[in-house]
Amino acid sequence: MNIGEIARRAGVSRSTVSYALSGRRSVSTATRQRIQAVIDEIGYRPNAAARALKEGRTRTLGLVIPPASLRLTDMQLGFVASVVEAAARADLDVLLSPSGGDHDRSFERLISGRRADGIILMEIRLEDERVTRLRHEGIPFVTIGHTAHPHGTCWVDVDYAALVARCVHHLADLGHRSIALLNRSAELVAVGYGPAHRAQAGFAEAVLQRGLTGIELPCPDDAAAGEEWIEQLRDRHPGVTAITTINEASLPGLQRGLERLGIAVPRELSIAGVAARHWAEGFRPQLTAADVPTLEMGAHAVELLLERIAAPAGPPRHLLLAPPISLRDSTGPVHPH
Repeated sequence: MNIGEIARRAGVSRSTVSYALSGRRSVSTATRQRIQAVIDEIGYRPNAAARALKEGRTRTLGLVIPPASLRLTDMQLGFVASVVEAAARADLDVLLSPSGGDHDRSFERLISGRRADGIILMEIRLEDERVTRLRHEGIPFVTIGHTAHPHGTCWVDVDYAALVARCVHHLADLGHRSIALLNRSAELVAVGYGPAHRAQAGFAEAVLQRGLTGIELPCPDDAAAGEEWIEQLRDRHPGVTAITTINEASLPGLQRGLERLGIAVPRELSIAGVAARHWAEGFRPQLTAADVPTLEMGAHAVELLLERIAAPAGPPRHLLLAPPISLRDSTGPVHPH
């Protein structure tokens, strides 16, 4: 059903229907009501592409996610959900575009086809070619995470370095002298994944400041890897009495491994980390953690992007979040063996 048919049924010209739909010229109340009655009867919806062409806008935001071949972590899914929800509140659609490996064509189509008014990038590397490309193209964009040189871009991120350091200091205050970092995967570290590198930096600095023994072991983002990780830790470093982590996807496996090995938390091993609240509260015993505010971060990213779209030449803004550590039951004073 097109505008011509609506005009015929309402007994008006095509231009009058167009004016009534766009609001660019005044149309009498009676005529508008007659047109609306026809629209309601046939269920007409204006073509999105045609409307975008007239407005010079697509009313769509692009969200670049990790490749579909990889299982998204719960935190990543939280970012996706929060961006979609925040965009919906602004009456905007979200186009998901995987990036990485064989999926770079999708990212290229998103940019070259100008399919979105602005783009949000997730999973940022310290040196990220996608950020460079978007800067070159002049497309408004915001990142969840930030590069090693973030000046001139808009972004929202968690201060992983500071939070991991706080966890180490908390554990040290409880008397722990040998602490392990359960980081993200070795592959992510190798490609320069920001949170993994910042966790390393915060851990190393805090361990040095407190004169501790620090052990860093990477771990893939899944439960099976978490179970294997705790086995390796006990075999190779039996003197470790505390763990700090940013790898929430490994937590279920870590818990299974602890139970199977008969390790009592926190009496024999204390654990603190950075994780979404429901992951921390679902751990047994509940995890002492800095609760990552995924919903707020996605909403902030959309807000920053809308500002960027409205005023591309405006000063870039960023938001670095450092939520407090919620003290729960997984940390306690070190006990002599």
